[in-house]
Amino acid sequence: MWGKIELLNFRGEELTEDGGIVRRIKVKGEGYSNPNEGATVHVHLEGWCGGRLFDSRDVTFAVGESEDVGVPLGVDRAMEKLQKGECCLLYLKPKYAFGKEGRKEHDIGSNAELLYEVTLKDFEKAKETWEMDLKEKLERAVLVKQKGTQYFKAGRYNYAVIQYQRIVNWLEMECGNGKEQLQAIQALLLVAHLNLALCYLRLREYSQTVENCNKVMELDPENEKALYRRGEARLLRNEFSLALMDFKQVLQVNSFNRAARSQILICQHKIREHHERDKKIYANMFQRFAEHDAKVCRLKRKKEESVISDQNKQGLKRARLSQDGS
Repeated sequence: MWGKIELLNFRGEELTEDGGIVRRIKVKGEGYSNPNEGATVHVHLEGWCGGRLFDSRDVTFAVGESEDVGVPLGVDRAMEKLQKGECCLLYLKPKYAFGKEGRKEHDIGSNAELLYEVTLKDFEKAKETWEMDLKEKLERAVLVKQKGTQYFKAGRYNYAVIQYQRIVNWLEMECGNGKEQLQAIQALLLVAHLNLALCYLRLREYSQTVENCNKVMELDPENEKALYRRGEARLLRNEFSLALMDFKQVLQVNSFNRAARSQILICQHKIREHHERDKKIYANMFQRFAEHDAKVCRLKRKKEESVISDQNKQGLKRARLSQDGS
């Protein structure tokens, strides 16, 4: 049904900024309601890879947890855009399909692009933040944290991000009633941001790592893990001086942190390399400028000599004419 040519020419609505999920509606849904994070969805799907149908079934899952039933991330992320009864085609780039690992049970190799036909048969929305009291949010946050950790240990970092972000969404605006509740809120937020930072580090999204480490340090300015992870992210972004500062701060918190000491040596080496490279670049630049100036001077001198020579010739010519006339 669908081959490489069709995938290359696939057109539709891009559901992500990177164009990794593209939707084309075949049958419009009904109403104005969409599944939300955590909603239970009942779908029929058909998955195609290179013109081969590899999956066809009815399946039920919670939005944010499609990995549990072998449904790729791209289908999961598209759910919040669908309406009941909608049938659509979803083009998924490898990042939103089965990635580098592929999927052995479906004989799908590394970095394969997929096409899914998805019909949202029905869904039950999860409670929105405003529908829960603080007690329920705290109870759910503990369960969601466990789910996130489960995904993290399995190397499913995108799914872990979804779970940890739910905790942030529920609790970031809460203050609690009394010191005990406030401490519970802050403890869960701190863990959520720390784990988000680590997930984003694994996903190589270093700006997000830095942002979440900063959030941790708003709660705990001397958090050793946050300082270290921010340093790692900055080092990988080639921000060597900033990374060096972070690792030095780690040692101020814990002077026995050997990993931080090793990272400091790496940062210092990278800074020296960077300085040496800059010196060579500037030296070559100045040399080129000097060579250019010398060339300009030579051309100018040659031109002046040529003008003087022409003037001398003109003078001799006039002298001869004068002699001939006399």
